[in-house]
Amino acid sequence: MKERIIANLYIAIDAVLTNKMRSLLTALGIIFGVAAVIAMLAIGNGAQQEILDQIKLVGVNNIVIKPIVEQEETKIEEASAEKEKKKFSPGLTNRDVHSIEKTIPGITRISPEIILETTIIKNGIRRSAKLVGVEPSYFEIYNFELADGSMFTSEHLKTGAPVCIIGNSIRSKFFPTENPIGKSIKVGPNWLNIIGVMKERFVSESSIEKLGIRDFNMDVYTPIQSVLVRYKNRDMVTNANLNPTPNFSRGRIIIMGAEGEDEDTGPAVNYHQLDRLVIQVGETEQLTPTAEILSRLLQRRHYDVVDYEIEIPELLLKQQQRTNDIFNYVLGAIAGISLLVGGIGIMNIMLASVLERIKEIGLRLAIGAQKTDIIQQFLFEAVMISVTGGIIGVILGITLATLVSSIANIPTVISFSSIILSFGVAATVGLIFGIAPARKAAMQDPITSLRYE
Repeated sequence: MKERIIANLYIAIDAVLTNKMRSLLTALGIIFGVAAVIAMLAIGNGAQQEILDQIKLVGVNNIVIKPIVEQEETKIEEASAEKEKKKFSPGLTNRDVHSIEKTIPGITRISPEIILETTIIKNGIRRSAKLVGVEPSYFEIYNFELADGSMFTSEHLKTGAPVCIIGNSIRSKFFPTENPIGKSIKVGPNWLNIIGVMKERFVSESSIEKLGIRDFNMDVYTPIQSVLVRYKNRDMVTNANLNPTPNFSRGRIIIMGAEGEDEDTGPAVNYHQLDRLVIQVGETEQLTPTAEILSRLLQRRHYDVVDYEIEIPELLLKQQQRTNDIFNYVLGAIAGISLLVGGIGIMNIMLASVLERIKEIGLRLAIGAQKTDIIQQFLFEAVMISVTGGIIGVILGITLATLVSSIANIPTVISFSSIILSFGVAATVGLIFGIAPARKAAMQDPITSLRYE
């Protein structure tokens, strides 16, 4: 039995090699179908991996509250032109943080942030960077880890100590050959003692653009109380806020310490004490209702002035992932159709091959071949064509995925499972669509076949 199967395999191999061009053209549908499946799955896996990386960057189950620097309300009255009416709001402050902690249940962590544009000076090297005032919960929310050193202590947080944790790129730039722990670095007008160094965190350009994420490796982190005490506390009333300084060269009043300018009334002053507030809830299902409660609480505390915006990055990313999944399903259907068409092509060519080789079939049957031998021969031919097409398709698919990643700058992830899946489907297609031609060949009458012209 084993010898018969091997003999039938040799006959099938000889038939395929005798008609190389026809076999290659027959396999084209399988080749392009398999290549499409691998390339599609690589693009889909790359997009999914990118979204998962972005979710790690923005944190899991997070609600982000960002302040809006200036809000204006306009009222039109019947007897007069348009009049501008401004309401008072204390802005986003630490008082909001305490109120949220006391009022809203289900919150696991809350992280207020103050972000200041500043410069770093060390050994004659000067570079712009961001000073970020945070609490230890910030590092827990974003899964940040230390490469060296230690975290802020309760004493640092309470007293506003002049300490900092630097990003990995800061260490590479300012301390390329020495351990920065215990050394000082000038950040803005103050010297800060370095107590820790962050592990390097890769952030892609697409994440920076889509999510507004900065390059964490170039940040300097210090306790939020240190920023309020040693740098800037926008919640405090100062002379700069009360006494505007006239700027005669521009013909209007400029308020000192402004961060932006309004064309008509002068600069738009950032009165928010906090630049960002991240709230982490226990369950994903709590994100939307918690965001609604936060909105009502802040609206009441800010006296109906909507000078903040609430975002849920994870839900936005999951919606994007859902869109990508639909796109992948469409691509998968197209690739599946390509494989189906390839299988039909194999069946058609094999049926034509049966008609061309009727005398050969009759001769084999006349000298003692059984119908199972004929079925095996044609099945072997169909499977060989599809498997060969699958191998070529795998190579072409990997090449396409690599080209897409390098030329179009789209992340692709080629998985071993996608190669096995596409190759297995190709072999199965050859087997299924080779059955009909094989059965037709085996049903030929030997006498009639020998007389066929």
